[in-house]
Amino acid sequence: MDWLHNIFHKSPEIALFLSLAVGYYVGQINFGKFQLGGVGGSLLAAVVISQAGVTIDNGVKSVMFAVFIYAVGYDSGPGFFNSLNRKTLREIAMAIFLAVSALITVIVCAKLFHLNKGLAAGLAGGALTQSAIIGTAGDAIARLDLPLDQIKSLQSDVAIAYAVTYVFGSLGAIIVCVNILPKFMGQGLREASIEAEKELAGNAPAQAAGQLSALPEVVGRAYRVGTGAGRKVSEIELAQKDMITIERVRRGGKALEPAPDLVLEADDVVLVVGRREGVVGLWNLIGDELAETEGVSIVMQTRQGVFTRKGMNHTTIAEVRQNVDRDLRHGVYIEGATRAGQPLPILPETRLEHGDVITFYGSPKDTKRAVDAAGYELPYSNKTDFIYMGVGLVLGLLIGLVVLDVGGIPLTLGSGGGCLLAGLLFGWMRGKHPMYGVLPSAASQLLKDFGLAAFVAVVGLNSGLQAVVTVKQSGMTIFLLGVFVTLFPLLLTMLFGRYVLGYRNAAILAGALSGSRSANPAFGGVLDKAESAVPTVPFAITYAIANVALTLLGPLVVGLV
Repeated sequence: MDWLHNIFHKSPEIALFLSLAVGYYVGQINFGKFQLGGVGGSLLAAVVISQAGVTIDNGVKSVMFAVFIYAVGYDSGPGFFNSLNRKTLREIAMAIFLAVSALITVIVCAKLFHLNKGLAAGLAGGALTQSAIIGTAGDAIARLDLPLDQIKSLQSDVAIAYAVTYVFGSLGAIIVCVNILPKFMGQGLREASIEAEKELAGNAPAQAAGQLSALPEVVGRAYRVGTGAGRKVSEIELAQKDMITIERVRRGGKALEPAPDLVLEADDVVLVVGRREGVVGLWNLIGDELAETEGVSIVMQTRQGVFTRKGMNHTTIAEVRQNVDRDLRHGVYIEGATRAGQPLPILPETRLEHGDVITFYGSPKDTKRAVDAAGYELPYSNKTDFIYMGVGLVLGLLIGLVVLDVGGIPLTLGSGGGCLLAGLLFGWMRGKHPMYGVLPSAASQLLKDFGLAAFVAVVGLNSGLQAVVTVKQSGMTIFLLGVFVTLFPLLLTMLFGRYVLGYRNAAILAGALSGSRSANPAFGGVLDKAESAVPTVPFAITYAIANVALTLLGPLVVGLV
């Protein structure tokens, strides 16, 4: 073991990456229907590796957590602010319920097993993985009218109980939120996320990465003119209510410009592009469909434009079609639209607002004309705007330094809460002003995955050895109490959320539950299984409340035990 200790001493980063590699390997192993996941696996692997003796600078943990939670907030900022309404009252109720139930559980355990104030506060801090309790409980103990040596002993007991219970505090939350909750709800996290995404998109089917609809909304077809001979191009387009556009005409081997007054002749080959419902049945109007498109095929393009057209704010899609000249919208189709990063249903009654991003489909010249008419083009970029991101992280960390003294109790959001708040704000501003703050989804996913996994691994490497040593010295009582305090309030709150608050979607409930416990590793596991940002909005609300509510448990436990 000495040789391994020497390697880790010279290069502790080896232990970090080894924990990630082993953890993700273990995390994908199926134990029956149970799978630990990469986050839980990394924590266990780090605890085992820590027995060789390794210490990672806590600055690494702080940086990794900061980028993880900022990216989480950034991705969910638009949805978070859009969801701030009466419906969020249940998230507030859930976070408060968990804090109260956890407080009662800790006090009952302390009374039954005769724990002193220090052990009880450390039990709360570790089992609930709320490190701030160490500080608030220690400060409350220091204010007690006790001899100095007794105060120091109680403060030491806080650290001991915290070290013994913290590891399972993280792992237990993962097990409940990622494994038990979906089975209880009878719905997998991925399936639940797809269902929620479908509802947000106006019941349009949600598609994962790499998936395409077998029945696309906009299609192209080639026809040989038969029954359509003698009709003008504009006549055929108007007959289908402008849902189709004749983009190419080939006559006698030569291409003709499909002007509105061009009269089609027998055996002309035409290329039609349009919405599927308008294209279906066109053979009755034009002639037989052709498989061969040589000489008429063209390249189509999608462009994204930011909607800022004057006088058309809060206008429905149907009204836009009525008010805009036919020549201006000719050959252009709305393929998609988003508002503050959230998809909008492409329906006649959907209202467009300034700042919405509209995806146009058509020929390059047609889409360019449409983008210019709608507002301005949103250029494609896969480069992260590090200026925007850096300012956001600095602001978040500064917010985390703010401490408010309420009745002698120091309250602070901490670096995690500060970066989450900054991420929410900067993500929302990016949604409103999409020209700035580019953070490609792949880059954001890397920040979230690597940031959380490295954070959890550092926690395991730095606390695993001490936890095992303390268990050997102090026996299993504190550890087993920690298991109970970890699981009981979580399971009770899960039942409260389902049957009292009326949560029906497993992904949304998992996000709210992990946030109510301020359980970042569990939330990371939920995101990993859900493969979606759906759980993030309820998590962001309950996490902010839990950060304050759980921190208050320190002095409350000291005062009540």
